[in-house]
Amino acid sequence: MSRPVTIFTGQWADLDFDVVCRKTKAMGYDGLELACWGNHFEVNRADEAYCRNRREIMEKHGLQLFSVSAHLLGQCVCDPIDERHRTIAPEHVWGDGDPEGVRQRAAQEMIRTVQAAHRLGVKTVNGFTGSSIWHLVYSFPAVPDAMIDRGYEDFARRWTPILDEFQRLGLRFALEVHPTEIAFDIASAERALQAVNYHPAFGFNYDPSHFGYQGVDYVAFLYKFADRIFHVHMKDVAWSDKPMEAGVFGGHLPFGDRRRYWDFRSVGRGDINFEEIIRALNRIDYRGPLSVEWEDSGMDREHGAAESCRFVKDLDFSSSAIAFDSAFDKENR
Repeated sequence: MSRPVTIFTGQWADLDFDVVCRKTKAMGYDGLELACWGNHFEVNRADEAYCRNRREIMEKHGLQLFSVSAHLLGQCVCDPIDERHRTIAPEHVWGDGDPEGVRQRAAQEMIRTVQAAHRLGVKTVNGFTGSSIWHLVYSFPAVPDAMIDRGYEDFARRWTPILDEFQRLGLRFALEVHPTEIAFDIASAERALQAVNYHPAFGFNYDPSHFGYQGVDYVAFLYKFADRIFHVHMKDVAWSDKPMEAGVFGGHLPFGDRRRYWDFRSVGRGDINFEEIIRALNRIDYRGPLSVEWEDSGMDREHGAAESCRFVKDLDFSSSAIAFDSAFDKENR
């Protein structure tokens, strides 16, 4: 199908935007998914002139643009705020660090991000939502249903005005279904959709790496939410075939520690069945970009990103336009 193959710049935010453009083009990528941190896409500077400049730099390098990503900011909208968030929230969003103030300022900044993305000319903003109930994922002490209900109500209350702005400007928000978010598997993704009354601007940034090690059917996710797949991340993960010292919850060990049950890998080097994903994307007629989110603690990132680009381009085959046995029919000869 030759979908455009892009790279998410979030893991490259330590590099200047022009350098990232030059490097990713040399690796063979067709375009970028711009992170709203580093100097790749700065929402507080994103007037018409700034957006035009971003486009001109990309065009100079022969790169396309389909989406921007506001994962760090979105995380602050629903989360219980603590010292971790100071490292990811812009200073004007963090302010005095009062949790409710941070959440409200993050929500307003998400609306400004939608407006900036509109000026940039993209239709999709990817990101996280945060969650007030993630800490309740393991039900002990036993979690009353009402506590979970309140978590989804909180999500809907905080995100519906943001989603309304997406709809007003003709853009879409693609939640990356992920642990620590309001949706982290198929069941919670369905509940998130219900919570916002299936808002037309709300869908998903599909990333199979967050499902595989949990035991979630990542191919079934595509079929169940076929009309809500707004963007696709190509990211791999490997998990052990035997018990390990640290299981699914990670044992408070850092990524890359060999005692972990699972870890992210360069695309094509883990356990995700990408061929079945491509077949599913063909069946649901997804025609958007395949965006490599490169994460592998055990590999040089430039080697891995270049290898991942080749892997995805080689794998992205089109559906057949004819049945393979139609040539047997003499009326078709």
